[in-house]
Amino acid sequence: MKYSSIYLSILTLASLLSMGCEYDNFEAPKSTLSGSIVYEGNPVSVRTGGTRLQLWEDGHALRTPMDVFIDHEGHFSASLFDGTYKLVTNGDAPWSPRNLDTVEVTVRGNTVVDIPVTPYFVLENESFTAAGTTLNAQFAIRRVVPNANVSRVALYVGHSILTDQGRFEHRVEMDAANIQLGQPLSMSTTLPASLANLDYVFVRVGVLSNLSGEYYYSDVQRVNLP
Repeated sequence: MKYSSIYLSILTLASLLSMGCEYDNFEAPKSTLSGSIVYEGNPVSVRTGGTRLQLWEDGHALRTPMDVFIDHEGHFSASLFDGTYKLVTNGDAPWSPRNLDTVEVTVRGNTVVDIPVTPYFVLENESFTAAGTTLNAQFAIRRVVPNANVSRVALYVGHSILTDQGRFEHRVEMDAANIQLGQPLSMSTTLPASLANLDYVFVRVGVLSNLSGEYYYSDVQRVNLP
């Protein structure tokens, strides 16, 4: 009886080890789905990790979506098995939700898909300069969705290229009374010592619509400091 118990224990252990090897030998995804969120052919800049896509794959008992995060330049990428997926937005976004219904994507090898959207507002003609410890920003705001209103406009400065509403070293807002859509706008700020002593900083502007909780951003630019 004692030997039988030992024999069964050895068999159980061998079975578990065999199952572990099977799990370890599962083949990893070899295909890639990548692309950009675009408006008028250009990537839409967002807050890193703030807006994401979800991928659904039909035909499985457990239909659990995969989150695909969008980087600060509007690009996304995911490693997948070949198959057909449904791509949808999840959470808040600085564009009209009516413009992104479910998109069906067939992944075979390296697959590139750009997703067109309609932002509430876009930033145009942005430029940034530094004079002494003063940082100057020039830009214009264009309304795209007719019923959208500007809620906030902010200038972000940081020591990382990942500078936005979620991570920044310095931030100032524009007085709403000074916002004229379609017209040249300017903002200036005095950099704190923690930034003014650097060789360069990263800068971008964000505009927030009253219809969204996420800012639409200008591209991040590096500004050399004097």
